[in-house]
This record gives sequence, structure tokens and C-alpha cells, in this order.
Amino acid sequence: MIICTNKMEYRLRSQCQRVQKQGLQVMVNGEKDRVSLLVMKALVSRGSVDAVSQQMATHPQYLESFLRTQHYILHMDGPLPLPYRHYIAIMAAARHHCDYLVYLHSAQFLRVGGDHLWLQSLEAAPPRLRLLDHINKVLAHQPWLTACSHIQSLESSCEMVFLRERIQKSQEERDKREEQFLQTHQQTDTEEEEEMICFADPSRFITDPDFCYQEFSRREEDRFQVLRIQDYSWEDHGFSLVNRLYSDIGHLLDDRFRSVATLPSLHSPDLKRAVWNYIHFVLGIRYDDYDYGEVNQLLEPDLKLYIKAVACFPDATKTLMCPLSLTAAKSSERTHINLLIMEARLQAELLYALRAITQYMIT
Repeated sequence: MIICTNKMEYRLRSQCQRVQKQGLQVMVNGEKDRVSLLVMKALVSRGSVDAVSQQMATHPQYLESFLRTQHYILHMDGPLPLPYRHYIAIMAAARHHCDYLVYLHSAQFLRVGGDHLWLQSLEAAPPRLRLLDHINKVLAHQPWLTACSHIQSLESSCEMVFLRERIQKSQEERDKREEQFLQTHQQTDTEEEEEMICFADPSRFITDPDFCYQEFSRREEDRFQVLRIQDYSWEDHGFSLVNRLYSDIGHLLDDRFRSVATLPSLHSPDLKRAVWNYIHFVLGIRYDDYDYGEVNQLLEPDLKLYIKAVACFPDATKTLMCPLSLTAAKSSERTHINLLIMEARLQAELLYALRAITQYMIT
């Protein structure tokens, strides 16, 4: 899940320069040094501090957890080559027309040795990446449609078998090649970067552009199965499965979920729970032991509208007016609400995907 706004449409190098000119001065109460260190680490590892991380810097405890997870997924040893990981990130960002993150990961895709021809369109990518397009579309807009059949079509694919064999045989050789590439291409010329960006039109990486969020209504329970948290939860089911599939990622994700829920905030625990459960509600997830009347009591109508828009139509948030209840709040409090929205939606998508994988494994 990626939350951003189209207002983030500026070039990567100018973004990096702007951060450097400001001296990386991020003032967050008494934790200035800690935040500055986090920002510096991000700058060194990625060549720039992206705008999303800068916003998160008002909550350094969460930022640290977020950066640790991103680094593990995008840069550490894993089952996928580095270019594949950034290309999948491009596909996810493009689904919500987030130019900024498409630009960011396109640049990183090329820096780790990705084939620039793949950036011409999704059709130019290898078949094993194109196979992810449908499930990417479903998880982005209507995650409750995720089914065992989607997983079956991906593991039964001969391309995936070929990928696993290729990864096993060439892991050491690829690591050496990537290390050499990074050492010799630390600096990217402005002209080269502009060329990267021109290839990064988000519309090139999506199919079926009219597919979007649809209301998940109780009237449709016969057609779409509601995911009841008592039957499949992150704590009891998702956490252990995702750790089996990708070692240690479950711990990193769990730390993010716990961190965003426990951040120091003026918002009460009840309000934070209402935000979290409301997002899950609009995505078809129900808590049998929760009184949903609390949502209407704690969340004003304009705040509910904002939360639903950000969770379900993030690409439209560039023109969305911030509700009065958030306008008067501090920047850190507004950021906290957005982080809650982002993490609640991420967990919802994970629950649907992991439930489908569980169903596939037991069939």
C-alpha cells in the first residue's frame, strides 16, 4: 500500500538538493539528533530523502521502523533480484497514479541494474512480472476479491519455477555484479536522471485503468465473503505465515503496526481504534467484538470522508480539502492520522492476500 499525492511531482535531484540546502534540519521536540541521523542514513543509502520520509520525520519512532522495513524489502538479501523489487514498487505506485513514487523507484530500478526497456511499458517487462498485474490491481482497489485462484495461477506458472531456479544458480554472481555496479555508478548525471523520469509515465504500468474501488456493502455479503477478524487475524494467522514466506518480514511489519498505534498523540486510543476499524470496515473486514457506533461518535462526518478518500482513492487526495478537525491540529497530529490510514490499509491488504495463500496451501 502506498499513500501519496500528485503534488509530490518534482524531480529527485532537486528534492535531494533541497534537503541538503536545508542542512537536513528536522526539528522534532527533543529528538532532533535522532531524526537527523535517520534522515542522513536514508540520504546515504538511497541518494535522496524522499518526501514521504520527511513527513514521517515528525514521528521518529515510527520513521525508524518504516525505514528498517523498506531497507529490508528493497535492499537486503531476498528471493527476488533488486530490479524486480523496484519494478513491483513501480507497478504498485502506478496503480494509484502516484507520479512521485513511480519516478523514485524508476530511478532506483536503473541504479541497481534494471533494464531501461522495461520502463517503456508493462508489456516490456518479463512475463513473471506481468503475471502480478491482476493481483496488484485487485489488492489496490478491491482486496476482498483476492482469491485462492489468484495464488494458484502464480505458483502453477512455469515462469515462477524458472525464476526460482535462476535465482538459486545466479545469486552469488548477481550480488557481485550489483556491488560493482553500485560502486561505479554512485553519481547519476542530471541528463541521465531526466531520461529516467521521462520513461516513468505511470499509465505505462497499468492495465484496466477504469478498475477502481467499489463500495463494500453488507447487501453484498452473499457475493463477497466478509473477512471476520476472529476467523483470520494478523496476530493469530498472518504474522506467522508471512514470516514463513519471507524470513523476519513479519517481525518488521508487526513493529510498524504496533508503533503507529502507540505513538505519542493527542488523539485518544479510542479514536485511533475507530480510525483503524473504520478503514477495515470499508474494505470488508469486520470485528465482531467492536461497537461500530463508536465510529460515528468519535469521527466527525468530514473526518470520516477524508479517511475513506485517502484509504480508497489516494490518487484523488491532491484536491481533497483537509477537514477542519485536522486543519487546526499540529502537523504531527495530521501526519499521525495519515500513518494510521496507511498502516490499516496495508494490514487489510496483507490479510486478504495471506488468507488466499492459506486457502491455497490447504487445498
